[in-house]
Order: sequence, then structure tokens, then C-alpha cells
Amino acid sequence: MTALGRLAARIGPILVVAILWEIAADFAHSRMLPPVTAILRTMAAELASGRMIHQLNATLIRVACAFVLAMGLGSLLGIAMGRIAWLDRLLDSLLVFLLNLPALVVIVLIFVWFGLSETTTILAVALNKLPSTAVTLREGTRAIDEGLVEMARSFRVPRPRIWRRVILPQLYPYLFAATRSGLALIWKVVLVAELLGRTDGVGFQIEVYFQLFDVTGILAYTLAFVIVVQLIEWVLLQPLERRAARWR
Repeated sequence: MTALGRLAARIGPILVVAILWEIAADFAHSRMLPPVTAILRTMAAELASGRMIHQLNATLIRVACAFVLAMGLGSLLGIAMGRIAWLDRLLDSLLVFLLNLPALVVIVLIFVWFGLSETTTILAVALNKLPSTAVTLREGTRAIDEGLVEMARSFRVPRPRIWRRVILPQLYPYLFAATRSGLALIWKVVLVAELLGRTDGVGFQIEVYFQLFDVTGILAYTLAFVIVVQLIEWVLLQPLERRAARWR
């Protein structure tokens, strides 16, 4: 498939949804279902004023910090649990408990216990993602082909090189799966945390528009952030994944 064909395959379904939305909005004539053109005009006005750039920047910084923290600690924990049986038995129940703990509860408790600050916001968001990252990497570590590891050891390959050349390449699919699910979860949880306890960010701005019953403004900020996350997927994650999977 050509580059133009791949672009059309990606954008085509989105354009179809936008056209259907515009038609439905024309028929509805309701403030609760604004047309796509009105949403885009609001987005353009917010960008021109600089307000949307500021709010997006605040949210993206929180997303990046929480993502790095959750992926780093969660990956280390998951790999350790996958390689060390006693550690897996010790922490499995705690991991399941954290997986089933609602994100809203975690955010509220962190804010109540430690106050409203940037640090507590990032910590609350990271704690919501860490368990799923750990589970994904644990399962990936269990699926490693031990025969390849033993063969590398028999040839006296240094341990750091075994990790870099044998173990990590087998974990790449699980790392990218955790990365995608992490971004999808973290930015949603960040918006909830901003709505509850911050004075800037996309979540805060959506809460302001909610108080005004301004559906167009809510959708404009939602669409803007979805576009940013989608660009991260297309421009950063997919090229990195293709590069990491070249050995296959």
C-alpha cells in the first residue's frame, strides 16, 4: 500500500464519522449536539487566544511525568515478578487489588492524604497505571523463550548482552502494548485529576465549560487532546515499534 493509501485508510473513517455527525447536528438543531464546523471554529479561537496551548501544555506535562513513572516502575516490577517466583506469589494479590481499585478512589484518597499539588496529581495518575503495566510485563517475561537464554549462556554471552539482545527483544511487543494502553488510560485519568484538584489543564477547562453547559467548548478541548495523542501514536510510537521489531 502506498503512503497515500495508508493515509487515506487512517483518515477516511474519521472523515466519515465527522460527515455523519455534521448531518445529524443539522437535523437536530440543538446546543447539545453542535456541528463539527462549530467545534472546529471554537478550537481555532481557543488556539488563537493562546488559552488552549497553555491548557494542553499543562496536561501533557502531567501525562508525560505520570507515564514515565508508571512505565518505569511498572516494567521493573513486572519483569521482576515474571523472573522471581516468590516475589510473584508475594505481590500477586496486591497487584490484583490495585487493578480493581477505581481510579477516582485513588485520586481522591491521594488528594485527601497528601494535599492538592503537582506531585500528588502525578503520583495519583501513575498509581492507576502501574498495576496494568506490571501485569503486562509479567506475562511477557513468562513468555520468554528460555531456550534462547540458555543457549546464550552456554556460549558465555555476558549477562548485560543477554538482556539487551535476547530478553528485551522478546519483551518489545509487551512494552509497546503497555505503552499504548498506558497513554490511553493516563490521559483520561489526568483529566479527572485536573477536574478535581487543579487550576489549569484540559480537564480543568472542560470542567469550566461543563459549568457553563457549553458542549461545543467541551468537545473542542476533547478533540484537540485526542488529536495530540493520535499524533504521538502515528509520529512516535508506530515508527519506534517498527524499528524495534526489525529483528523479526
